[in-house]
Amino acid sequence: MTDAVVDGKLELVKQATKYVKETENVAEKYSAMTVSKNSDMNMNVGELQSAAFTAVPTLKSVKKIQFAEDKQEFQKYPTKAGRRSLSRSISQSSTDSYSSAASYSDSSDDETSPRDKAQANSKGSSDFCVKNVKQAEFGRREIEIAEQDMSALISLRKRAQGEKPLAGAKIVGCTHITAQTAVLIETLVALGAQCRWTACNIYSTQNEVAAALAETGVPVFAWKGESEDDFWWCIDRCVNTEGWQANMILDDGGDLTHWVYKKYPSVFKKAQGIVEESVTGVHRLYQLSKAGKLCVPAMNVNDSVTKQKFDNLYCCRESILDGLKRTTDVMFGGKQVVVCGYGEVGKGCCSALKALGAIVCITEIDPICALQGCMDGFRVVKLNEVIRQMDLVITCTGNKNVVTREQLDRMKNGCIVCNMGHSNTEIDVVSLRSPELTWERVRSQVDHVIWPDGKRVVLLAEVRFLHYSGFVLSITATTQALALIELFNAPEGRYKQDVYLLPKKMGKTMISNHNKHSISNHNKH
Repeated sequence: MTDAVVDGKLELVKQATKYVKETENVAEKYSAMTVSKNSDMNMNVGELQSAAFTAVPTLKSVKKIQFAEDKQEFQKYPTKAGRRSLSRSISQSSTDSYSSAASYSDSSDDETSPRDKAQANSKGSSDFCVKNVKQAEFGRREIEIAEQDMSALISLRKRAQGEKPLAGAKIVGCTHITAQTAVLIETLVALGAQCRWTACNIYSTQNEVAAALAETGVPVFAWKGESEDDFWWCIDRCVNTEGWQANMILDDGGDLTHWVYKKYPSVFKKAQGIVEESVTGVHRLYQLSKAGKLCVPAMNVNDSVTKQKFDNLYCCRESILDGLKRTTDVMFGGKQVVVCGYGEVGKGCCSALKALGAIVCITEIDPICALQGCMDGFRVVKLNEVIRQMDLVITCTGNKNVVTREQLDRMKNGCIVCNMGHSNTEIDVVSLRSPELTWERVRSQVDHVIWPDGKRVVLLAEVRFLHYSGFVLSITATTQALALIELFNAPEGRYKQDVYLLPKKMGKTMISNHNKHSISNHNKH
C-alpha cells in the first residue's frame, strides 16, 4: 500500500470522525431542548410536537440546522404562529373522526348548509335534509357491516316482520344517527312502522348513513356539525309535516319530547307512548309525571337491566378509550384522572382507564356507589381537592354543573375535559364563552380554551356525549324496539299516564336470543 493511499484513508477517517462529532452535538442540542421543555410542568405538549415537526435534523445539512425556537427565547406557551403550526402538524386521519360514530366525509370542503340545498333521492323524494344524499352508497355499506354485529336486533326483525306488530305506528325519533341506529330504524320500518328521524347530538351523525336512510325513503333531518338553531329546526321538521302526525315517540335525551310537549300539545296528548333511552330524558319524564303533566305512558329504557349492564357499562368501557385516543393521541399510563360519578357509565370508564395504567380517582355523592368505588380500589375524593393535579376530567352523572367555571379556572395547563353523560350541561361550558377566553379549534371536535395567562384546557366535542360502539348497541336497540312494540300493542288500561320499566322477562328473552345467535356463529368457526 502506497503512502498516498494511506494518507488518503487517514483523511477520510478524520472527516468521518468530525462529521460524527458534529452530528452528536446536534443530537445533544435537540435532546437538551427536549429535557428543558419537559422540565416545565406547565408546558403545552403540542408545542413540543410543533417544534419536532419543524426542527428534526437532516443528514445533508447538519451544520446549517436551526431550530424554530433558537431565534428567540423559549416561551412558556406557543405563539399564534406556533399554534397554526400545531394545527397543521396534526394528522388528517385523526382529524376526520372523534369516535366510532365518525364520518368519512368530515373533512369535506363543502361549507354550504344542508338547509340551503335542494336535494332529492333516486325516487324523487325531497322530504329529508342531510349533508349529501350522494353519499348513500357508502352509508349502505356501513349499515350492512353494522348488521353483522347486531344479532339480537336482526333476529327480532326476522321473527316479527311477517306479523308487522308496528303496522299503523307513526314513530318520530331523536337519537344518534349512526350505522347502528340505522339498523334500528330499518328494523322498525320492516315491522310496519312509518318513521321520521332526527339527531339527538349535533356531532355524532354519520353523514353517509343519514344519506343512506334518506335514499331508502326515511325522512331524516340531520348532519354532523349542526348549529343549535339547526338542531331545533331539524326536530321541528320531523314533527311538523303536513298529512302526518306521530303517535309514538322514541327519544334519547328528552329534547324531542320537550319540543312536542311545548310546541305541539295536541300531538303529545294523542301519542300512544314514549320510549326514552337516557338518564337525562328519563329524569325529565319523571318531572312531568310528578307535576301531573305526563298525559301518555312512557317506557324508561335507561334503567332496564339490558341497558344498564350492557350499554352503560360495557359500551362505555370501550368507547371512552376510543373517543379519547382518536381525539388526543395521548398515552394515559401514569396520568392523573378523575371520573365524576360511579354509576354504570363511571364504572366502565374507570375500569378502562385503570387498565391502561392511569391513576384514577372518583367523585360520588351516592354512598352506595362511593363504597363500590372504594371496594374496587379507587380513591373517593372531592373534586375541589384534586382539580389542580388532574390531567383528565370525565363527567358521567347525568346532572348539571358538576364541573363549574371556578373549577375550570383552577385546572392545570393541558387538562383534558370530556363528558360521557348525555347532557352537555354537566360541565359549565357556557361560562367559557366569555371575552377574556379564546377558543381555538385544533382538530375535529377538539377545542383549546385559552386563558389570558396562556393556560389551555382541552375540550372534547364541546363536552357533549363522547360515546358509542356497535355490539352492545344491538341489545339497547332491541330493548327500544320491544318497548315500542309493547306500548303500541298494549290493551287499553294496561299502562296509565306514568313512567314504566320494560318487563324484566322481556329483557331476558331478548338476551337469550342474542346468546343463541352468538353461540351459533362461534360454533360455525
